[in-house]
Amino acid sequence: MKNSRNTMKNISLFAISILIISLVASCGGGKTTLDQKKESLDSLVKIQKKVADDISKIQKEIAELDTTNKDDKSRLISITKLENIEFKHYLEIQGRVDADENVTITAKAPGTITAVYVKVGDMVSRGQVLAQLDDQNLRSGMAELNNRLELATTVFQRQKNLWDQKIGSEIAFLQAKNNKEALEKSKATLNENLESFKIKSLVTGVLDEVFAKVGQLASPGFPAFRVVNNSKLKVKADVAETYSGKIKQGNNVLIVFPDINKETQSTVSYSGKVINPMSRTFNVECTLSGDMASYQPNMVAIVKIIDYENPKTLVIPINTIQNNEEGSYVFVLVHEGKKTIARKRIVTVGMNYSGKIEVKSGLQPGDELITTGYQDLNDGEEVKL
Repeated sequence: MKNSRNTMKNISLFAISILIISLVASCGGGKTTLDQKKESLDSLVKIQKKVADDISKIQKEIAELDTTNKDDKSRLISITKLENIEFKHYLEIQGRVDADENVTITAKAPGTITAVYVKVGDMVSRGQVLAQLDDQNLRSGMAELNNRLELATTVFQRQKNLWDQKIGSEIAFLQAKNNKEALEKSKATLNENLESFKIKSLVTGVLDEVFAKVGQLASPGFPAFRVVNNSKLKVKADVAETYSGKIKQGNNVLIVFPDINKETQSTVSYSGKVINPMSRTFNVECTLSGDMASYQPNMVAIVKIIDYENPKTLVIPINTIQNNEEGSYVFVLVHEGKKTIARKRIVTVGMNYSGKIEVKSGLQPGDELITTGYQDLNDGEEVKL
């Protein structure tokens, strides 16, 4: 408040001085002698000097009071203090979930479906009967065969008893035995044929699809059921041959399932040895473990295979790297006396992944990397956090 009053006082003096100059100049206009003009000039020079001093003083006071005219030229920046951390480079490939036991089941013999014993979602075991085909003709033949076998068995037994007592001929005994055994083989064959009229599960798992319906004709090669064993799942991916030398069995893998927002750790369980001549790719498989309830065959999976890792290195945002004829460089913050200065550092970089890049040389742990406001900075320019 005091400074404001002083400023107003000086402004008033300045206005009065201007008025005096005007009056003196007008009064002196009527005088003609040399002495009078010199006297007027001296007065004006004194007043001019006083006015100049007052103007300079007022300008200084205004500058001190008017903060809006103060311009801090220092660039505003943000920094990150560097330290050694682990860096991993991933090779990302789109894959899919696959089941070791994802089986389409068909009929072994043609026939009309007379019964379906299961429904979608049922747990079934290996060898369980899923559906029955019409086998009436075979069963009728089986009834006749059983009658013939019963008679042949009785005849054989009696011939055997006589032969054991050295009664009767050997030929009659052998004929009875051969007839009985032939009928037994026929019965075994017929039983196998009857089993082929049953559609059985080949694996233990969940019944995922049921195509069979009562009254429809089933034939070999046409799907009737699909059974999936979700306890044995894996992720398969096709990898470009460029990476054949980098991906080996045992490589650590991060598998991401974007549709269910889930990820899991695994390893490469198999790396193909043959390049597909059409796609120029080879097959890679990774075994899944843990809770399989979330996964389904053919689900999209992003396979991130670690092809390079460094457990202790400097890593910086890739966008802080700038380039010129000297090479790649960044800016770091240094303290010189009471000033904070931006200094250029030439760096050697390595691999980059997900917006981060490894620094091989040029920086040290503890350096303060400028991460915001580094654009158009000059080496040695004063900056402010």
